[in-house]
Order: sequence, then C-alpha cells, then structure tokens
Amino acid sequence: MVLNRFILIILFILPVELYASAQGLNLDWIDKTKSPQEDFYAYANGAWQKNNPIPMEYSSWSNFSILQKNMQEKLNRMMLDLSKNEHLKKGSIEQQIGDFYATGMDAELLNQQGYSKLNPLFESIQTVKTLSDFEALIPKLQMMGVNVLFSFGRMQDYKHSDRMIAAAMQGGLGLPDRDYYLSSDKKKAKIRSLYESHIREMFKLVGESESVSMEYAKAILKIETALAKASLTQVEQRDPYAIYHMMTVNEVQNLTPHFLWSDYLEQLHLGAVQSMNVGMPDFFKALDHLLVTITVDDWKIYARWHVLHAFADYLSDPLVQASFRFDQAFTGAKKLQPRWQRVEATVNNSLDFAVGKYYVEHYFSEKSKAQVSTMINEIRQSFKQTIEHATWMTAATKKSALKKLDLMTERVGYPEHWRNYHGLIIQRSSFVENVIHAAEFNNQYDLAKIGQPVDRTEWSMAPQTINAYYDPSMNSMTILAGILQPPFFDPSAPAAVNYGAIGFVLGHEMTHGFDDQGALFDGEGNLKNWWTERDMKQFKAATQCIQEQFSHYQVEPGVSVQGKLVVGEATADLGGILLAYQAFHRSSAYQRAQLIDGFTPDQQFFLGVAHVWAGNIRPEQARSLVALDPHPPMKYRVNGSLANIPVFQEAYHLKKSGPMVHEPRCVIW
Repeated sequence: MVLNRFILIILFILPVELYASAQGLNLDWIDKTKSPQEDFYAYANGAWQKNNPIPMEYSSWSNFSILQKNMQEKLNRMMLDLSKNEHLKKGSIEQQIGDFYATGMDAELLNQQGYSKLNPLFESIQTVKTLSDFEALIPKLQMMGVNVLFSFGRMQDYKHSDRMIAAAMQGGLGLPDRDYYLSSDKKKAKIRSLYESHIREMFKLVGESESVSMEYAKAILKIETALAKASLTQVEQRDPYAIYHMMTVNEVQNLTPHFLWSDYLEQLHLGAVQSMNVGMPDFFKALDHLLVTITVDDWKIYARWHVLHAFADYLSDPLVQASFRFDQAFTGAKKLQPRWQRVEATVNNSLDFAVGKYYVEHYFSEKSKAQVSTMINEIRQSFKQTIEHATWMTAATKKSALKKLDLMTERVGYPEHWRNYHGLIIQRSSFVENVIHAAEFNNQYDLAKIGQPVDRTEWSMAPQTINAYYDPSMNSMTILAGILQPPFFDPSAPAAVNYGAIGFVLGHEMTHGFDDQGALFDGEGNLKNWWTERDMKQFKAATQCIQEQFSHYQVEPGVSVQGKLVVGEATADLGGILLAYQAFHRSSAYQRAQLIDGFTPDQQFFLGVAHVWAGNIRPEQARSLVALDPHPPMKYRVNGSLANIPVFQEAYHLKKSGPMVHEPRCVIW
C-alpha cells in the first residue's frame, strides 16, 4: 500500500559524400505520403502503423506493447521451467515463483474450484451484524488488496522527506474514476449502465437470483456514487497541497467520529502511529456520514461485491470471461489474452523484484548502464546551462534551481539491494489464495516502513518494467533496465537516434523535477517554495501555454485532451526533447554524425523522438486514457511538443505556419 500520486540551434547538414548505416534508424517506418508539415507523427510512423495492426487481445499496440510482450515471453519461460522443477527448496523464491505460476496455469483446478476459495471471505462478511463488525472487516480486506471505503498506506512526508508516514486517501470505487458516476457524457452514462449489468451478472455467477442481483447492483451504485461525489477530480489531485493534510489520530477521529481509527490501526499493527496525512478531509467527512446513513446490510453487499470484483480474474473461466466482457468497455480489446500472459503478469506483479532480479541476471547489459549514465550526465550539463542562461529567472531562483539539479540523484538499471520474500507462503492449492497471500505480504512490507527513516536506495518500480520515473520526494530519476532496449536504446543505432529516443526519456524525467508539480519540491524533496513570487508567476504563465495548447487536441470529435491533467507530462516532454537535442549537439558523437539516406543528424534525432511513440490505439482505450492518464496521447506527445521547437521546424524546412508550428510558441526550459 504505497500512496504517492507523483510517484510523474541550428540546422546541421554534413557533406553528401559522408554516409552511415541506417541500422537502428527504422526508415521503413516512414510514410512518405504524409507531410512532416502537416502531421510529423503520421509521417514518421505511418508505415509502422499500417504494418502493425492491434492484435485482438490488446487495447493498443505500440513499441511499449512489443517490448512488454517480449519481456513476458522471457519471464514466462523462466516461470514455466521453475513450475516443472520438483526439487526446489520450500520457501525459496524459486519455489514461490514456480508454484504461483503452476496454480494459475492449472485451468482444470481453477474451474473445479469455481469461486469456492472466496466462500470464507463471503461468510465472514455475512456474519456482520453491526457497523462495528463491518468496520473491523475493512483493514482485513484492504490488506488483501480489496478497494473498500478508502485507500490507506505509507508515503514519504511531503514536508519532511526523511520521514515515512501513514496516509489515508479517497477510494472505494469500482469504476476507474469519479467522473464515470457523475458525468452527463453519453459514453460514460453507457458505462454506468454496463457496470450495473455487470454487477448483476457477477452475482448471478456466484449463486444469486436475478431479482436479488438487481437489488444488489442498485445498492452498490448508490454507495459508490455517493463516494464519487465526495471525491476530488484527477486534476484536483495533481496539486500536492490539496492532498496533504497532516492530522493527529485524535483529529482524524474527530473528523470521522463513526469510524474507530485506534482499532483500525491496531489491526494493521500500527498502534504507535500518532499522526497521518488525510489526503482529502472532505471525502472522509462525507464517508463518516455514509457510515451511519447506509444500512449495515447494504455495506455487506458492497463489501461482498468488492471482494468478487477484486479477485474475479483469478477464478474459474465464467467469472474471468464476465470480467473481461466488462473491461472491453474501457479497452476495446476483442479477445482475452492467453492464460500464460495473464498468469505471468500476475506472478510478475506479485513478486516483482524477485522476478526482476532474474531478468537483470540473464538479460541486462552493464555496458548499456554505463552508456546511459554518461548520457544522463550530458543532459544534466545541458539543463545546468539552460537554467544559467534563463533570462526570465532571477539570480535567487536560479541558485535554488541549480542546487536542486545538482542534488538530483540518478538510478539506472536495477537497485543496489534486492528485497527478499522470506515468510511468504505460496502453495499449489489455489491461485486466488496465492494472490491474496502475496498482497498481504507486500502490503505488510510497505506498512512496516511507517515511522521508519526513508530508504533512499529503494525503488518504486521493479527493473524489468518498461518505464522510467521521477520521484519529487526523493528528487531522483530512475531509468529501469526494461526500457533500455530498441527502439528506446540501441547500441548499434546512430547516436542521433539514441539521443532522440532514450535521450528524450532521460531529459523527460529530469525535467519532471521542474514541471508544474516537481517545481513545488526543493532539492531535498520537500514541498517548499524556492521561487521568487515574480519567477513563479512567469513559470505558471509558461505552463498555462502548454495547458491551453493541449486542450485543443482531440482523440475523436467531442473528446478533448484535458490540458490541466496532462500539463506536467507535456512540460516534461518538451523539456526532455530540448535537453536531449542540446546534449547531442554538445557530444563528440555529434561531431562524427553522418548523413544517412539523405537524412541529416538533426532529422535522425527527431525521427528517434517520434519512433519512441509509434503505436495504434482503440477508441475505447483512447477515451479511457483521456479521462484518467496524465500523459498526452502518443500522437500529441510528438506533434504537440515538436510544434514548440524551432530547430525541429528548421530541420524539416517547415513553413512558418501550419499544424506543426504552434503559435504562440510555448517556452518552459
């Protein structure tokens, strides 16, 4: 239970007689029927899009998807081999992985068991007679990974980054976000109706009649809609000040007099906790009112639903298929992924760092780590010069910004220390029980950090993840081993392409320390203003430009990108490209860069930028991401950013106006 929402020039042409290999440049991805002037994303990736339709079992298909699929195949072979080994030491991580995988792959056993392994949980819910009985169930369910009432976990204290504290946040919904309950949008209204039908279907699959299931669905929608009304929007939650309210346990008790926090904390072995961050006080005030106005019987229905909702994917085929049919409303996927992929993903998520250790030992190149570390240092120097030459910043703010940049730590590949899973019990008797045991084990591992000094060597994501991240409370950027593969990073590719691809990613994460959220945290990772009033005003005006620009983009008619939601990621994209470009131009590799099939080094760089985001997406998934994802759609991560970069426009000889030239130009860093 980890709670942190922010875990976030010139045209150069070489002489025509100099050429280099096109390997790694992916010129076959280009659609020459498209114009860079009108849509650079379609020009750079159009042929890739035509040749890579979305597989039926996916909601989108991109370079990330391909790397993820390849990763799954590698890890699946490892898990399959371990599952066949009868001589593994009991309690070893190899035994845990092998047995966990085996239970998930045993379709016959899963279908034989049906939902019977959930019956003890259903029975414990059924024994509830009073509100106190119901509340006593909450920590037990939450530890299993069941999203009831609210979210609780540990987080780094925003204002004292050396401390790990308890945090309570809004939660308790079955749909992905409050707006699915409250919006008048027709597509969201349709999803509400589908959700109600889905609840009815699931209850019938566990033995309830049609009339009872219908009654249950209405009760659940009533409760969750009330919780949604009290919840902050995705945009509102982007403000760290809006979700940080330190309170003593007594103050929290006064806020919610009908929820006994001392008992709750004792059950979580946190009886010594004296204060916590209550992220959304108004939500908890409303929840307290609901506790005494909703009947205990309806709360029991709600709890039972969330148990079923949480674990349906790990049960028999009828429940798995029903869950998938509902998910299609958000993903548009036409077919359920094969069992091996679903099981591999479950084991990987549950035992992430143990699986990651295996991946690093077998597949990661230390040479890649060294090359990327060098590139990070080059990009850091570019950022340093950018700050020093920023004419809009006063000396005092520059000094603080440079200090923060200097203090920013970098982690590449994999962590220094691997966590262990001693004490986790995994057996071959039940897949869903293994899922529950792993959730309880991991949640207890995280909760035990509350009240302890912050371990700054700890990673939030396992190294096999195809990703990178910046943590404002740590003031650290982490580049995971999983992403250090083509097309993000290819040692055989032209340097221009690597700077455009992985350099973009590195610059993006570094810029997150100075986007509209990251800029609120100082070099030690504390939520503390280090700006002069004048400079902050100018900075906000600059990010406002990004916000307004992206709000004009649409994924389909009538469905616009939320500029207020994506402004941080869009700022990091723009900064990341510029920093990587500057680092490339300052590098020795630039001095050796050559023309490739008529493409200049600068043109190669921007193709590298665009190729990172090559992908196709189903409309259902595009709509879902616009509502929930703080990242802009793939197309606009390219076109929206490049439209603000004059050196891109020079590189491709674009006219002074058009879709790929944004006016007024947004300038942040």
